[in-house]
Amino acid sequence: MDRYAFEVSSKDKRTRLDIYLHEKIGSEISRKTIQDMIKEGRVMVNGMSVKCHYRIKNSDSISVEVPETEEIGLKPEDISLEIVFEDDCLLVVNKPPGMLVHPAGGIYSGTLVNALLAHAGVLSGVGGKFKPGIVHRLDRDTSGLLLVAKSDPVHLDLAGQFSRHSIYRRYIAVVKGVVELDEGEIDLPIGRHPYERTRMAVNLGRGREAKTVYRVLKRYEGFTLLEVYPRTGRTHQIRVHMAYMGHPVLGDPVYGAKSNLIGRQAMHALEIGFRHPLTGEQLRFLSSLPVDIQGLIPDYII
Repeated sequence: MDRYAFEVSSKDKRTRLDIYLHEKIGSEISRKTIQDMIKEGRVMVNGMSVKCHYRIKNSDSISVEVPETEEIGLKPEDISLEIVFEDDCLLVVNKPPGMLVHPAGGIYSGTLVNALLAHAGVLSGVGGKFKPGIVHRLDRDTSGLLLVAKSDPVHLDLAGQFSRHSIYRRYIAVVKGVVELDEGEIDLPIGRHPYERTRMAVNLGRGREAKTVYRVLKRYEGFTLLEVYPRTGRTHQIRVHMAYMGHPVLGDPVYGAKSNLIGRQAMHALEIGFRHPLTGEQLRFLSSLPVDIQGLIPDYII
């Protein structure tokens, strides 16, 4: 059984207990599990049981007992993949919309990782047991190109290229409304939304650096086709920055642009370029637009 102990600092006071613990140990335990643990009396504040919505106070002493869980193993699954490039070191995969990159939220099958294990067998282990080979990720409903590492040295090399912002990434996004400027850069930090923990938000006080460059390709009645270049890789970065501009990605219900024109956010990772970790060769790959996004802009050829 794992045990955790925390003392609340002044910057965290008035935060809900379950939200606070999810921030502290959420990479290992879901918020629902944390709430169940609080209800079961496995979480004590100053030696007493409290409710999930308890607002923590400065200097509160919190103890957590995490029960043993049944070990869950990832299973290779024969799921069709569109492999754009593959060698002994890595793969470039064109991920379809609607597919999780790796297990999350209690879903352990049907993910890109399950398909990759069946296809490649051995993948890097740097990202942990549920993220073998995964150097970076795309949101479930974002389609497009994804890099996958087959070994730890390759993974670390590619991760270093990402941290140095030397990997070239070009996205296509259809956003709500008519964007006025032909091009621009959004340089605003992003962090967890203060009240809705499944969302991210521009957070000037506690966010991390985030930069997004965009260029208008074509304006339509009610929406705009953009070329987008994320200079950093924050969670939901493009979606958050576009929403902050007042032009959320079309079809994105989380950030305010649910649409009957498309059943998911109209965003696609179109192109990726990087230095091959072994040969040093500069590689660049381009994917085709998925049918649903192409249907929004039938008169435009990418």
